[in-house]
Amino acid sequence: MLTPFYFFAFLLGLIIGSFLNCLIWRIYKNESIGGRSYCPKCRKQIDWYDNIPILSFILLRGRCRHCQASISWQYPLVEFITALLFLMTFMKDSVSPDFTILLLRDWLLVVTLVIVFVYDFRWQLIPVNVLWVMSVAMFILNLFLGFNYLNIIIYGAIGGAFFLIQYLLTRKKGVGEGDIWLGLFLGLSFPIASQLIFLLISSYFLGSIIALSLVLLRQKKFKAKIALGPFLVLGTLLTLFFGPAIVEWYLSFGGLL
Repeated sequence: MLTPFYFFAFLLGLIIGSFLNCLIWRIYKNESIGGRSYCPKCRKQIDWYDNIPILSFILLRGRCRHCQASISWQYPLVEFITALLFLMTFMKDSVSPDFTILLLRDWLLVVTLVIVFVYDFRWQLIPVNVLWVMSVAMFILNLFLGFNYLNIIIYGAIGGAFFLIQYLLTRKKGVGEGDIWLGLFLGLSFPIASQLIFLLISSYFLGSIIALSLVLLRQKKFKAKIALGPFLVLGTLLTLFFGPAIVEWYLSFGGLL
């Protein structure tokens, strides 16, 4: 019975993903969000029929219609991944009695994570202005979901302090200022001790495994700087979709978290 809604969630995710590609570029270039999309190479405006998520990329064979410059694979990938995450989130939240608010919170969380992942992966920077806005949204929506406002603030402070301590101890070399704001955002988004701890542990575990693999494959030098944001995003997604079940499974063996 929910099949049409699944299709709608996926389609909406495609549209939002297309918008996020444009938003990420304009934030990086410090340009206005308004206005028509354009080709970064020839600066010509993109017609609506060349701006259909995924389909236009396929029909144009990955090239601009006007200057034939290559279109980055980032565009269809972000569109598809955002759509997939929107669908998965809808399926997860559809069984909740707080479906509407929970879905809105989780979709905003997904949007923020996609922006942070792409931005930090490409330029090793985190757009803190996006995190400021979304942190306020997470705080308000979690209030509507029944979380105590003091708990939300405390976990937000814990998330920010976790990275602030590393920032100070490593003299700004271990993590960046953007990671502190990302930690605050994640704490406000997951005001539950077990989930926040799992998020941080899984993020650093994934980061260690991937970084070590890159070193062994000689893709990175041992002391090379690697952006932390993408790993925090992966850990957050793991927590969002599987965290409660994994934590429950862990605790069933008598573990403490």
